[in-house]
Amino acid sequence: MALTSIDKDPAACTMTITAHFDAPVERIWQVWADPRQLEQWWGPPTWPATVEEHDLRPGGKVTYFMTGPEGEKSRGYWDVVEVDAPHRLAVEDGFADEAGTPNTSMPTTRMQVHIDDDGGRTRMVMSSVFPSTEAMEQMISMGMEEGITLALGQIDGVLATVS
Repeated sequence: MALTSIDKDPAACTMTITAHFDAPVERIWQVWADPRQLEQWWGPPTWPATVEEHDLRPGGKVTYFMTGPEGEKSRGYWDVVEVDAPHRLAVEDGFADEAGTPNTSMPTTRMQVHIDDDGGRTRMVMSSVFPSTEAMEQMISMGMEEGITLALGQIDGVLATVS
């Protein structure tokens, strides 16, 4: 993977990450569409993900938890808003408590993923739209940028081992 750019726009409350992969669009879509493949990269290496529910259709839900180095768990969910396989995915991305209930004390973001052919390679653009500048600053201070960068760095390994 070539992480092409990370662009933060506090005025628009957005963070956009662009990456390129040496794989076809349909193959990159599978790292989202297959929960076992998603588990292999969603979350930094020291916080691997376990996907519990994976209903990747509009109105569906994806639930997961990441397990930290000391066994602690951080839960999250996606409320699936839009799916246009293999090119587009839009979800409301949020944190959940131990029971899996959305944690309303934490901000949610609208995550949009675009996967397109780029001259024989695939370009994946992930945009997170935050509800406010404060929410964006909070999420970035919690390590969101570093975490997603490390997570995306694992996709090449998934591509090499799972067809």
